[in-house]
Amino acid sequence: MENKIEAVKDQISKVRRNAPKLYPQISELGKIPPQAINVEEAVLGALMLERDALMEVLDILTPKIFYKEEHKIIYEAIVNLSVKSNPIDILTVTAELRKEAKLEEVGGAYYISDLTNRVGSSANIEYHARILVEKFILRELIRISSKIQEDAFNETTDVFDLLDSAEQNLFNIAQGNLKGDYETMSDLIVKSIQSIEEIKNTRDERGGVTGVPSGYNDLDRITSGWQKSDLIIIASRPGMGKTSLALSMARNAAVDFDMPIAVFSLEMSSLQLVQRLISAEAELDAMKLRNGDLEEHEWQQLNTKINRLSDSKIFIDDTPGINVFELRAKCRRLHSQEGIKMVLIDYLQLMNAQTDNRRNFNRENEISTISRALKGLAKELDIPVIALSQLSREVEKRTSSKRPILSDLRESGSIEQDADQVMFIYRPEYYGLTENEDGDPTTGLAELIIAKNRHGSVSTVKLKFISTFARFSNLDDYTITPTHDGMVIKNSKINDDSDSDENIENTNDDGIAPF
Repeated sequence: MENKIEAVKDQISKVRRNAPKLYPQISELGKIPPQAINVEEAVLGALMLERDALMEVLDILTPKIFYKEEHKIIYEAIVNLSVKSNPIDILTVTAELRKEAKLEEVGGAYYISDLTNRVGSSANIEYHARILVEKFILRELIRISSKIQEDAFNETTDVFDLLDSAEQNLFNIAQGNLKGDYETMSDLIVKSIQSIEEIKNTRDERGGVTGVPSGYNDLDRITSGWQKSDLIIIASRPGMGKTSLALSMARNAAVDFDMPIAVFSLEMSSLQLVQRLISAEAELDAMKLRNGDLEEHEWQQLNTKINRLSDSKIFIDDTPGINVFELRAKCRRLHSQEGIKMVLIDYLQLMNAQTDNRRNFNRENEISTISRALKGLAKELDIPVIALSQLSREVEKRTSSKRPILSDLRESGSIEQDADQVMFIYRPEYYGLTENEDGDPTTGLAELIIAKNRHGSVSTVKLKFISTFARFSNLDDYTITPTHDGMVIKNSKINDDSDSDENIENTNDDGIAPF
């Protein structure tokens, strides 16, 4: 009994000695950090008793969750054996630690053997693992709150940086995905193989598209959809249809593929955006919707065709002048609560940098800060972020081709550098060109020029722009016939679930886009 008491005293003394190294702010209070050494021993012992025990806790436990340093090393050895498809027991774990020259560091072969005596089976291992996670979260909350308190007393700390850092750290704890630790090659290879398998399954389900589908066949063939952690810039001169294209892509992903999409509109109100979506979905003249001048059959058409749009998960935020800090906070909440798969921002030049120290910021530096923050947001949430952008007037000054190039990006700064893909919208008829170089009519023709593609080739995708509906579609979805008093739109392949199979004809009296 005396020996056991002495052993417990030694253990407590060791915990107190280690506490200042791991959590100095706690040691100042004279308290031991939240931990459960006996539960850690029971978990490790159970892992060496039964072959399948690791599979129950592999998604719950990481080495950093263990409080005792020796237990972190032992768990790492167990995971390494699993990665190599080797059996896990007292002998193999001992051999793995000996090979890594860490056996004596964890207490020797006797300590490894003694761990299996702390538990009879692995029946409750998942419950025990969650106890360890709770203790780890408590320790992290203490560490983060102490760091926040320390920084808050520092008058040189930027309050918005402090808020952002605090929210990000708390968000990471809530997600069980604390950043900052390195990953071993074996862990990364396992993740990579799992990712490849998921991509293959997704590709088979969506006909070759592995990311968030744009809904445009030729574009998806080149990009395989919008990929996770990518920043995509779509730019054009005013009036080319940036907002219409963004809304069309949001609609395609949310309605056709049931993906939650977040749209941040800094230029237009949410009601205006919804009216555009309704016009495109119901295939009704946008001007008629704005004026409320609908015939009886058009009201029926409206009510029939917007059911799918009404059920879609498109979340619209029209906060004007939103800054990067606010955007990031809202995206984190939407990602956590609604599981959004993509973020659309209309448009980048209307955003503000999160800093208040604007005297040292010219506009180009501010835009550069915003673009870097958006790229960081895409990586943090592991979803694609699409930001619309304006082009400079240099396009209009050229007497030759009006097709945009990368140097036309307005207040570019690091936009071109930060973006994984840069695309431009070009419509020849916007400049009064009725025929292209080959003599073909350009009525309703739009080009999406892929000027930068970090993951593939650059190319030009041709789309159809329906000004009456403020909608982009695949080139073969509509047939547009010019007439003397406007244009006639026939043979729509969109909204195949409508009650009528008749061709839809809409004439715009002046041939001008309503937006």
